[in-house]
Amino acid sequence: MKFALFFGNRGFMPAELIAGARADMIKAVTDAGHEYIAMDENATRYGAVETREEGRLYHDWLKSHEGEYDGVILCMPIFIDENGAITALQDAGVPILMQAYPDEIGKMDFKHRRDAYCGKFSVTDVFYQYKIPFTVFKPHVVHPLSDAFKQNLDDFAKICRVVNGMKRFNLGCIGARTTAFKTVRFDEVTLQRYGINVESFDLSELIFKVNNKNDDDAVVLEKVKRLENYADFSKVPAKNKLTLAKISVVIDEYIEEYKLDAVTLRCWNEMETILRVCPCVLISELNDRGIVCSCEIDLTSAITMRAMALASEKPTACLDWNNNYGDDENKVILFHCGPVAQSLMAGKGEVTEHKMFAKGDPGSGWGTNEGRIAPFEMTFSNGFTENGKLKVYVSEGKFTDDPIEKAFFGCGGVAQIPDLQNKLIKLAKGGFKHHTTVGVGKMKSVLLEAFSYLGYEIVDIEG
Repeated sequence: MKFALFFGNRGFMPAELIAGARADMIKAVTDAGHEYIAMDENATRYGAVETREEGRLYHDWLKSHEGEYDGVILCMPIFIDENGAITALQDAGVPILMQAYPDEIGKMDFKHRRDAYCGKFSVTDVFYQYKIPFTVFKPHVVHPLSDAFKQNLDDFAKICRVVNGMKRFNLGCIGARTTAFKTVRFDEVTLQRYGINVESFDLSELIFKVNNKNDDDAVVLEKVKRLENYADFSKVPAKNKLTLAKISVVIDEYIEEYKLDAVTLRCWNEMETILRVCPCVLISELNDRGIVCSCEIDLTSAITMRAMALASEKPTACLDWNNNYGDDENKVILFHCGPVAQSLMAGKGEVTEHKMFAKGDPGSGWGTNEGRIAPFEMTFSNGFTENGKLKVYVSEGKFTDDPIEKAFFGCGGVAQIPDLQNKLIKLAKGGFKHHTTVGVGKMKSVLLEAFSYLGYEIVDIEG
């Protein structure tokens, strides 16, 4: 990430502390692997901002670099002037991290005392009055070269990735809403207001394109090799494997032509009855190579999947709230037929025939990637559109290594979630669907902060 650095000042405070803060912050940012831009230190005293005039100078400098930075770090080495800060940053248009220096015991004389503990409230209050969103972390004051700020910076980078990646993106909807599931309905116009552009494609066009691909097409044959290396295809008939490769190629063409950042797919039952395949493993593979894809045309699940993928830089998955796990009220089996990314699974998946389709129409559902979800700390989230708003929830839990019997179909894992039963009541009462989406790691605080920048309505399911 690249951060624009802002340093505040105030005339009667010890200004010599500013120069040290500049060196500290540059070291903190670069040591963490990020880049920075900063106004020339000769543009003002120590390159810091105090007055409204200096604020306008910084504002214009920042405007000249628009599009180059992912976030702003507002550094308060001392009790800074809030008027210069708000003038400088009111049009920043990216997340802003408020950092204030701590005072040191033994250095509380006028020459060394910073008072940034108090000054931070002066700045945040004015930003609140102007309705300029900003980020604050614990602890209230923190040195840039401390381990605590290193964690702050890591979390802020995640927030910036989510906000900038979600502010405007293209989501491909391949096929109509799965007929049996009104639960996945969504409002396209509402999503557009949040910068989410939906491109819709008829499934008949995909089927037409697939049927017109030649078996010996080099791109198709290359895709067959990729899929064979990705999962265990040893049981899949050659014809069905070839069809799966063609579908994957066609989806890639949609992604390329329409610059899609995420995809949702109508995965049943036309693909099974007409093409004789089930595209689960293709969805798995898309997520593993960084292209978010949800199944069953659950488009809003693709939104929370993308947010978690941006934050964690790892694949995410859309899963059913599927089964209780014995008598443990805080455990649940989260499952789907086989679209879970291979990297989230405990072992290499086995591509099989979808047992539900095979029951009534044998040979119609080759493509489920069966296995088990690996144990890991996880975040779960989902959302829906209502009355012109996008509503989302976020919570955390973990996948355990608890066994699921071998006869259990598909790809599932046992999730342990604190106070699960009360959360399920809130999900049911709140109108949320039978799906949730999961990502790797604890991301709740990061996502809630990012979603507040994006204007999503957050539904609290805790407590």
